[in-house]
Amino acid sequence: MVKNTIRKQLESLSPGDLISCSWCDASTGKSSSNGGVIDVPVRSWGVFVGLFGNKTKHIVLAQNSFQYADGLYDLDYTAIPLSWAVDVRVLEKGHFPQPGARNLVSSFLMKDRKVFSQSNRPRTFQQRLSTHGRPN
Repeated sequence: MVKNTIRKQLESLSPGDLISCSWCDASTGKSSSNGGVIDVPVRSWGVFVGLFGNKTKHIVLAQNSFQYADGLYDLDYTAIPLSWAVDVRVLEKGHFPQPGARNLVSSFLMKDRKVFSQSNRPRTFQQRLSTHGRPN
């Protein structure tokens, strides 16, 4: 019942609305030390981009947006499985202007990301650091 209420609330939102979402994250642990508590409460804030997903619907919140000189947009986002949502609060309707909000949605849906891999620079790989000769 609560999930249906959250879904209806999300369907009434528009891309660009600033929201906060309370949800419980997945976790791993040992049964001998959890005391029967497995919930990992999380609260995420961001600009609502939409509900996306083929198999499982996700609430997509833009955390950061980037506008490049050629008009290309990109974003950092959090995708929260709808079934994990506990509460959604609208902080500000229309927080992000509609033209920008449409660009966020387009950026999220963009399928051809070759734009970012056209550089001739060699790839850099992340390496582990060591402390006193021991890997961390």
